[in-house]
Amino acid sequence: MRNDLMWPFPHETVSEEVIAIFEESIGVKFPKDYISCAIVNHGSAVLPYVFEVGGIKRVFGTLLSYDKQSNDSIEKVYNDYKNTLPKQLIPFAFDPAGNLICFDYKDHEKDPIVVFWEHENAGDKDILIREEGLTAEQVEKRVREHVFYVAGTFSEFLDKLHD
Repeated sequence: MRNDLMWPFPHETVSEEVIAIFEESIGVKFPKDYISCAIVNHGSAVLPYVFEVGGIKRVFGTLLSYDKQSNDSIEKVYNDYKNTLPKQLIPFAFDPAGNLICFDYKDHEKDPIVVFWEHENAGDKDILIREEGLTAEQVEKRVREHVFYVAGTFSEFLDKLHD
């Protein structure tokens, strides 16, 4: 993992046990490199913060926090977006526009890839089923249209951050 990144405003260090409790509650295992980073940097922005998604510059906003009282709590964000996010996407960071940087466990159960999820026009899955008469499978296909590959691993994602 990169040693030259600056995390200017992290929340207090969180224990690996707190992260494990959240993992268990949603049924995933986070990558070890992410856990090592989140323990000391959760809730912080990062410098440098620019990365590309399909040739478009994007900005890393905040690594989601494990402080349940925080507005950027990973638990709150997950619960707020789980009816909109495709299955098997777990957010770990925001961009300043409210899009999410996520782990994608679909076809990568043990080693999730990093993806960017654009929230504009994504739509709530329950509403798409009820109002447009789509099947659950059709809805998942549609909401995945807003998911874009970023990196094969969390460390690879951090390696892509630049000024």
